[in-house]
Amino acid sequence: MAGKFELYTDDSGMHRFRLKSSNGTVVVTGDPQENRDDCLKSIESIRKLAPYAELKEAAAGAA
Repeated sequence: MAGKFELYTDDSGMHRFRLKSSNGTVVVTGDPQENRDDCLKSIESIRKLAPYAELKEAAAGAA
């Protein structure tokens, strides 16, 4: 089973999404968006860019 995106409205009325792995663990939570369409655009961006994303390790203690 593949992971899935969940689209929801938070307690403040903002639209958000979360990406869950196949075991139900949340791996990504999207920033709040004022409208649903912007939230969907963020999901589409992740779908398009993730196959090309690089892995870059931060130095210890860097945030």
